[in-house]
Amino acid sequence: MAYEVEPPKYVRLAQTLQQRIEDGTYAPGTRVPSENQLVQAFGMSRPTVVRALELLKRDGWLESRQGYGTIVRGRPEVVEQKDRRGREALERDETQGAGRLIEVGRVPVPARVASALGLPKKTEVLMRRFLVEEGGEAVELVSSYFPAGLVEGTELGTDEPLSGGVREHLETRKKVRFDHVVERVSARLPEVGEAELLDLPAGMPVLSVLVVACDASGRSLQVADVLLPADRQELEDIYRLS
Repeated sequence: MAYEVEPPKYVRLAQTLQQRIEDGTYAPGTRVPSENQLVQAFGMSRPTVVRALELLKRDGWLESRQGYGTIVRGRPEVVEQKDRRGREALERDETQGAGRLIEVGRVPVPARVASALGLPKKTEVLMRRFLVEEGGEAVELVSSYFPAGLVEGTELGTDEPLSGGVREHLETRKKVRFDHVVERVSARLPEVGEAELLDLPAGMPVLSVLVVACDASGRSLQVADVLLPADRQELEDIYRLS
């Protein structure tokens, strides 16, 4: 059974402030409201506010300047890198670059994808599976899932490589609009077929980046399960020392 756990208050506050930086409410180079102002505005304790600000400083969104307060730095470069997997899953042109489309068809929605799509378990969805290769070696397996009703009247159900990317295709054909992406990273053992496609030795885990693409209302339009062989990945992060 899966449990939904609400983030701590300081994390929720940090997410709200981060969103305001991204939408331009707090522009790069400007000061964020003072601790007292944030306490009053959000009805949270000072320790909660301080912890949220420290989290954003650590991740590169904010910085402290002596005698001037806390300054907005903008969207950190490391965040751009973390978003790359999600953007590629939505915008990959299957007719270009290294890799091949290996499977298209209606399948029962996997349990790990059902909740992300907001569908009951075993509901039939469309799956498109693409194997990314570099130098003749499989480096990524991308399985994209779509609600059956969303793909009617599109070319997503054909076994031909899609030109222009899924996002462009759906926005043009179905008049939907992709608004934001949520990425969930975990590690697991691959299924037999996944291990064979990625040419993995027995017992080798994979990193799974579950990319959930939504419209502005929060409705899921596409879920992509991006599998990365653990023995072929080098993940890098950057953080500041206080």
